[in-house]
Amino acid sequence: MNTLGFLACLFYVSFSGNAIEKADFILNKYTTISPSGAFCWFQDPRAVYVEGQYRRTYVGWISSQGKLEVGYYDHDTGEVKTKTIKEFWDIDDHNVPSFLVLPDLRLMIFYARHNKENLYARQTLKPEDITEWGDEIIVAKMEKVTYSHPVFLSDENRFYVFWRGKTWKPTFATSEDSLHWSEPKVLFQDKGKESESIRPYLKVVSDGKKVIHFTFTDGHPRNEPFNSVYYARYESGKFYRADGTSIGAMDSLPILHSDCDKVYDAKLTGARAWVWDIALNKEGKPVIAYTQLPEENKHFYHYALWDGKQWIDHEITFAGPWFPETPKGKKETEPHYSAGICINHANIEEVYLSRRVNTTFEIERWTTHDKGKSWKHIPITQNSTVINVRPIVPWGYNKKEGHILWMRGHYTHYTQFQTAIFCWIEK
Repeated sequence: MNTLGFLACLFYVSFSGNAIEKADFILNKYTTISPSGAFCWFQDPRAVYVEGQYRRTYVGWISSQGKLEVGYYDHDTGEVKTKTIKEFWDIDDHNVPSFLVLPDLRLMIFYARHNKENLYARQTLKPEDITEWGDEIIVAKMEKVTYSHPVFLSDENRFYVFWRGKTWKPTFATSEDSLHWSEPKVLFQDKGKESESIRPYLKVVSDGKKVIHFTFTDGHPRNEPFNSVYYARYESGKFYRADGTSIGAMDSLPILHSDCDKVYDAKLTGARAWVWDIALNKEGKPVIAYTQLPEENKHFYHYALWDGKQWIDHEITFAGPWFPETPKGKKETEPHYSAGICINHANIEEVYLSRRVNTTFEIERWTTHDKGKSWKHIPITQNSTVINVRPIVPWGYNKKEGHILWMRGHYTHYTQFQTAIFCWIEK
């Protein structure tokens, strides 16, 4: 275990103008889960916490050699164990797995290669054990598959998995047994925009019982100058806006963008957006973390919450420019890649984010108690010589102590990185 301790400074002035929490004696413990690994942020969840016989956090990544791997951190023993799922799965951080914790605490992972054929899945043979896996199955035989978001609804006793399909649209399939899957269907598609050049980006969260919540964009901010943020939810075969207005049903897909909530309208500000996370408060109401991108080198983190009557949207902080380390003399190919923000799904008043501090990107914890109007924050990493990006709180983790995973190292492109997967648990 790599353990670094630091005392967070008592007085610290942030260039964002927000107050920082008093943090006299914060001891941070960092553990290296993998010395080589990266993950994208459009697979949900890419890390999960499971408490049964053990207390473990599971996470997946792609190594810089192209290995598809999963691993765990044991919260009681500090043990780290990894398992290679594919020896070569392309060197591309889009190719990482998403996790589904089955009712008996076995793990199921879904994975695909970036814009290539088929969505795959495997299950562990034993609960809380990543050493032995069942046979690989093909969930969907389809070209140009990317990302995955699995859900199990206990009230329906049905499995769902969502992904970007061959037309670049949010697509899904269902299963009664997790092994045999329905024919894929397109979920969201704007009217008259069947073109493959229109590619909405989707994030998914569920209560695990009967409701699935979605947030998505018009497309990629690179291609959409007015890339906005939308919301819809599914329940009992029908789709709704946040206020309960019905907008469609399973037998009338796809759902049109224009029928969904427009959480953020980029045409009103001229700043395109990109979604980062969606979570639920204790009443089951959604909150969305996203970025506004008025310029390629000016990224702002935002927090939008449905209060039961309307969407309330507040800026959290300035994030900085893009985080990939652009080679000297080269033009950045992914200028809309922010350093990353995630919501603590067990406490939606807490987010973890990465922003530019001095000369690099650092991880911080930000908290609000007035629905995002004001924020306080403390550093998690400090005085780093390499970037710290894409923090994620493992889904299912609900302890008082803070806990995140993130990428640390050097990153030039989603196919060229020298990052490690780090784990932090507040002590």
